[in-house]
Amino acid sequence: MRNLPLNLFDEEKRLIWRLRTHGPQSRSDLAMALQVSNAAITKLSRSLMSLSLIQELDPEEARGRGRPTVPLTVAPTGGYSLGVTMHTGTIELALVNYAGGTICHTVERVESINPHDFARFIERRLHELAVDHRLLGSRLLGVGMSVPGPALSKDGNRWNVVDTLPGWRNVPLKDIMTEGLNLPVWLENDATASALAEYYLGGLIECCSSAVLILLGHGVGAGVISDRRLLRGEVGGAGEIGMLYPKGPAGRPTTVDLIATLQAAGCSVSSLADFEGSIAGFESVIECWLDRAAAQLAVAVNSAIAWFDPGAIRLASPLPSFIMQKLADRLNAGPIVLGDHHDDREIAIPPIDVSMLGGASSALGAALLPIHASILRN
Repeated sequence: MRNLPLNLFDEEKRLIWRLRTHGPQSRSDLAMALQVSNAAITKLSRSLMSLSLIQELDPEEARGRGRPTVPLTVAPTGGYSLGVTMHTGTIELALVNYAGGTICHTVERVESINPHDFARFIERRLHELAVDHRLLGSRLLGVGMSVPGPALSKDGNRWNVVDTLPGWRNVPLKDIMTEGLNLPVWLENDATASALAEYYLGGLIECCSSAVLILLGHGVGAGVISDRRLLRGEVGGAGEIGMLYPKGPAGRPTTVDLIATLQAAGCSVSSLADFEGSIAGFESVIECWLDRAAAQLAVAVNSAIAWFDPGAIRLASPLPSFIMQKLADRLNAGPIVLGDHHDDREIAIPPIDVSMLGGASSALGAALLPIHASILRN
């Protein structure tokens, strides 16, 4: 497998981004939207088609005289990338193509593994997946990795990884992965990676330029899209809302906390793997936890509205979707505080909704990191 880097000109990135955000468009529509000549669009599109990054769709049926419109769209054949998420006892892998389509998504059980062994494992699995899906010889853009914890260094090398992954915290993680894989590697907080997945694959890219994703997993975190860019902060710690919920007797609005709450009530649940099969008879415990979690999360949601004016606020978690929907319903029912001007806004703040990507969002978002980077404009 060879990494084939993309070194695109700014105008080429603008064209691809336009197609990603607005869907298939004709050359004339692109010229008007990008405010360039038809000749320039013809030249740009020819260059990008030669790289297999965009393609023509089937022409619309001709109506009347003249040549039918031939829309351009982002091509899945432009390349592929791997996304990786490390959990306690499992590794989650996702392959996506250049158009954002999911090639495969898998969750594999592993024993506790240190970063060096992890890199060797990923190298082997990447080769196996490339063979299985006939990707050898295709453009490999790189590997994205979502990390459960905030960054500790501005270069994204060291991370405050959760303590259930011993040997991962405050080590040169990016260096280890880059050297072990001999490929470009992008590291990002799991909530921020999830926000990228929601933006590209969850329909947000078509309806808003700013969004907030709140992820309930081992901890609680948020990812922010601002003006179509990942908001990272000075050291990559933007959205680290877990600090609002310190560990203590009050509990935290997290997946781990819900499981612990159920166990304390006598439920036999041990992990997400047996969650739905173990909770019968403990519905009242879940309802009480949801009441408490909604009250806790209202602080973060109201802060997000005040600071970022998002076009969407979305909840994501590996918890079953019916639980997350109950949590969203509680938040939408009352705790959200809006200013007096809300009713007069040109665009209303939409109700909080729930991710349809489920627990796969952080791995899919990690896989999108190399693709997102390829069209990120200076």
